[in-house]
Amino acid sequence: MYDYKEQKHSLFTESGIKMLLAVRDSVDQKLKLSGAVRSGEAISNVTGNSWTMLACLDYLVETGEIREITGSNAAGQDRVFVRRQGR
Repeated sequence: MYDYKEQKHSLFTESGIKMLLAVRDSVDQKLKLSGAVRSGEAISNVTGNSWTMLACLDYLVETGEIREITGSNAAGQDRVFVRRQGR
């Protein structure tokens, strides 16, 4: 089962940083087009471990780059994100 606290450390490896940048760029591009993005679409063009990809999204939320608008009961691939206010 996915646990951000367990997966977060994987972001700070060479491959994790590359994935984080790819996910961030994908999210940014899709938010420019539509204003909101589901996690499934945000990571659809990124390859690698799916839990690490979800950790990338959670890290972007944690650092304030994006914010999640779905509730805590949304499935991982159905979570929806928008730009944080003021960006």
